[in-house]
Amino acid sequence: MKYILVLQWPVTSEADFDALISMEDLLEADLPDAHGFVDGHDFDAGEMNIFVHTDRPLEAFQDAMTSLRPDPRWVGVRAAYRPADGDRYVVVWPKTLEVFSVS
Repeated sequence: MKYILVLQWPVTSEADFDALISMEDLLEADLPDAHGFVDGHDFDAGEMNIFVHTDRPLEAFQDAMTSLRPDPRWVGVRAAYRPADGDRYVVVWPKTLEVFSVS
């Protein structure tokens, strides 16, 4: 896979960890193989992330939106992708976001 798509949310409590696992499991079940695969998560430093390896980051983001939008946490999502062998992120969402990083 050429890219890593990162879906990121702020962490406000330890209860967010259970939500992260639920969202990760749902996305893993719903993401078409043609658009990539879920490759884990992390949870620390005030943020939680789901990582998706993909050749089609924009399509994978659309799939994630379709799967996860019903969750009330979706409104706080930030998303960006980078080349699998790189470190510069391209912001996907929200459109007004200028800087994206993973702690």
